[in-house]
Amino acid sequence: MTSSGKKSGFSMERPGAGAPAPARETAPRGDQGSEEEEEPAGAEPGDIVVPDGDEAKEDEPSDLDPDDEVDLGKDEAVARVQSVLDGIDADLIGLTGVKLRIREIAALLTVERARTRFGLSASKPSLHMSFTGAPGTGKTTVALRMAEILHALGYLRVPRVHAVTREDLVGQFIGHTAPKTKEALTKAAGGVLFIDEAYYLHRPDNERDYGQEAIEILLQEMESERGSLVVIFAGYEDRMESFFSSNPGLSSRVAHHVSFEDYTKPELTAIAELMLERDDYRFSPEAEKAFTEYLDRRLDRPRFANARSVRNALERARLRQANRLVAQGSVSRDDLVLITEEDIRGSRVFADPEQDHREPVDDTAGAGEP
Repeated sequence: MTSSGKKSGFSMERPGAGAPAPARETAPRGDQGSEEEEEPAGAEPGDIVVPDGDEAKEDEPSDLDPDDEVDLGKDEAVARVQSVLDGIDADLIGLTGVKLRIREIAALLTVERARTRFGLSASKPSLHMSFTGAPGTGKTTVALRMAEILHALGYLRVPRVHAVTREDLVGQFIGHTAPKTKEALTKAAGGVLFIDEAYYLHRPDNERDYGQEAIEILLQEMESERGSLVVIFAGYEDRMESFFSSNPGLSSRVAHHVSFEDYTKPELTAIAELMLERDDYRFSPEAEKAFTEYLDRRLDRPRFANARSVRNALERARLRQANRLVAQGSVSRDDLVLITEEDIRGSRVFADPEQDHREPVDDTAGAGEP
């Protein structure tokens, strides 16, 4: 299979290995390299930090005359933002609409920065966001890149994403929710608080649920900490719409809504190709055809999680390859690199239809098929 030359927006590490809990998307490691990096000093569990990221230095507004001009191309902060944007284009497969939206937000903030230098009215914009889409579509990865952009422009002190779910914010008893929510906010201070499956905070059918308390605390902090905290709410699009409809105060504070589309089959194939390449594996021609057939079958089944499912499918193929090679005994370098048709077709996806119906594949959290 010929490499696409692009990089996937997903890490190959499994949930729990330096990443947020399984329900959250895998934390990206730098530019998605295969080597594990040390967690920066002071980072909390669930934090995603840009390597070697320093705290933002506040730029004092320049006193420019009305006739002066600002060369945005020579602005160091803008150059850093452009570097991040170029990295998004190069590193992430697909996501055309997302990339455009991120560029628009970056352009808005760049212009606001220039207006400030001229002393023009430039109230701090609301930067809270909503990322909607199915699992495995790159929401956490893009959140990290967004943190880099906001940090470069001075809107965030640190390029850090603290990822949480309902269980990190909502307590089970009276008096437990406020401390948990405030603890999460403290950990995210100066960076991004990423709330995955945010709609689970709101459970109107349960009068004794404390999720609304967490939402009210978030609302207060989102308004009072606009200059030092960005909150990103993430989840399925239809559920997020209901969530915001039920919480108009929250919806009015979220200025940017970014929709993440499911990957197409060619994009999923390119992602698989890249994942193999980075780990020094490759498909045999027969395995390449078998994987295409695997995607055809898997896309029609429940709980497909885009790039996450592709990653897990490849990990299962590597397990089958390892078993095959151990049984084989003597191996060559080519044997260690090659994923064969047998390694792909060992998936339960290729089992008989009746068995498939009884045992649907669940590879969304790393369980995969045997």
